[in-house]
Amino acid sequence: MRPRLISPKARWPRSALRCRHDSLAIPRALSTSTSQARQVSAIPSGSTVFSGIQPTGVPHLGNWLGALQQWVEFQRSDSRLLFSIVDLHAITVPQPAEQLRQWRQESLATLLAIGLDPKRCSIFFQSQVSAHAELMWILTCTSSLGHLSRMTTWKSKAAIPDDVSALDVAAKAKAKLGLLAYPVLQAADILVHGATIVPVGADQAQHLEFARECARNFNAAHGTQVLKEPRVVFSPAARVMSLRDPTQKMSKSHADVRSRIVLNDSDETIKSKLKVSLTDSLDGITYEPERRPGVANLLQILSYVDAEGRSPHEHAIALRAHSLRAVKEHIADAISSRLAPIRHAYKDLMGSSLGRQRLAEAADAGAESARENSRATMQRVYQAIGML
Repeated sequence: MRPRLISPKARWPRSALRCRHDSLAIPRALSTSTSQARQVSAIPSGSTVFSGIQPTGVPHLGNWLGALQQWVEFQRSDSRLLFSIVDLHAITVPQPAEQLRQWRQESLATLLAIGLDPKRCSIFFQSQVSAHAELMWILTCTSSLGHLSRMTTWKSKAAIPDDVSALDVAAKAKAKLGLLAYPVLQAADILVHGATIVPVGADQAQHLEFARECARNFNAAHGTQVLKEPRVVFSPAARVMSLRDPTQKMSKSHADVRSRIVLNDSDETIKSKLKVSLTDSLDGITYEPERRPGVANLLQILSYVDAEGRSPHEHAIALRAHSLRAVKEHIADAISSRLAPIRHAYKDLMGSSLGRQRLAEAADAGAESARENSRATMQRVYQAIGML
């Protein structure tokens, strides 16, 4: 999922700047990869960037090293930034109410803890900006059911084989409309803010092309150019693999919690997870992704969190004479050190009345700013379809 509007000289409204930022120590942006910095510098001046994250609890190391670090880096540009916790997307599969409330807060706290600054970007809950749902309905009226039926996300979430159509009787009985229409809401998320840049991973390319198609279909149907086709920018995201299955990406959905490092894991938890990470019984330390995927994954993670930016191969050479046990302990220490500022900031935000107040203020200011951003688009949309 993912998620971004306006003129190069636009400035945030006063309402978006109300949060008190001198009350709690939130870490500044931690260093990012050279490729991320290069990508940010290449974004046209005055762009509007939108991206989103589902509220499924505290993000893991792969989320942070991939998309979230890039969000922080975008703050160095002069772009207008909108980052949404896409809670409407989260209910395409059943969610216990109390769990969803908790996950929403954890996601918001994490975004502030990693270094996103509400003075620089708009951070908001999708459900608090009604224009997202309004535009979604309007877009469904010009969206192709055939195209939607070929999308992959609803099939994977509904456990339906890729070669089965949405019109199949069994598939229709199993799939929910919200799950099938998920890409339309994702398109609305982007288009309602006039986003010009959408940073995504390669696995989201199909959804972003659908968003571009939604804009073209609406504009063609109403003889207007109201909706902008966003430019898709593929993120140079770090590819972090599961600690328990190094052939698969690190994921929150994996049944074994030891497969992932969560950003607020304690030092002890990180060490225990690294200790049981899947490697091999070969002697020595070498970086051979094909032959030794588990060891290669650990060396790659070490490279990602290394402040000096050394490559996995360089780390393998430096550690070649060490035992796997010693290497795992070394990598656990490196991860813990890198995540310590995030963990401490997260704890302050979630564990004190002042922190919770800061979260509420940031969410309110972000929603107000996002509503203002979406208002002009929706006015043009309603004029185009004859409702104004």
